[in-house]
Amino acid sequence: MKSIWRWMSVPGLLVVALMVSAGASANGEERQLQDYVASNTQELVDKLNENRGLYEKDPNAFYEILEDELSDFVDFRRIAARVMGRYARQASPEQRDQFVRVFKRSLFDSYAQAVVAADEFSINVQEANIDPNNENRATVSMEVISASGNRYPIAYSMYRTKDGDWMMENVIVQGVNIGLAFRDRFAQEMEEYRGDIDMVIKGWTDAVESIEIDGGDDSKEGASS
Repeated sequence: MKSIWRWMSVPGLLVVALMVSAGASANGEERQLQDYVASNTQELVDKLNENRGLYEKDPNAFYEILEDELSDFVDFRRIAARVMGRYARQASPEQRDQFVRVFKRSLFDSYAQAVVAADEFSINVQEANIDPNNENRATVSMEVISASGNRYPIAYSMYRTKDGDWMMENVIVQGVNIGLAFRDRFAQEMEEYRGDIDMVIKGWTDAVESIEIDGGDDSKEGASS
């Protein structure tokens, strides 16, 4: 069976899972969170379907669409800071801002390429679970369903802001923490470039595209549950 790691690029997984189809049952606030994720992402799907050919004609205009649709849902700055890990404290404010821009651009590039090149697929939001020990943390579970019927589990890590809004801060795919995979790669790049943060940032797009993760093949064939 074909693994999701071969079927779709790793960096694109942070945002490609936003192609959501239907929701499942939940209660109260968890149902509200589930509906929030589904409605947010459906707006993105509709917008991209309207502009599917725009990436090749005008990439910057395509990026602006992604920026508008995702900026209030995905906390790119929070994710980027965690990817930098302990090295974020060594970086200047300008370097941190630059990495956020480069990090976001690399994800948008991967997402655009996935939309253009990936086989047909759908995503089903299954449930949202708020952490009983921390009402400001939640996990939204879903699955990618490939054209052949294989199902791949994905989970969003969400947090609630001071304003009460939910934002995505990480993605788990087939049990593999994508944020940690990026952080490990950033640390490797820092070692390779002997602590030169500017060089790591400059080469980040190529570094991310070369990430290989052995997530196994935990997909479920067909409609099995």
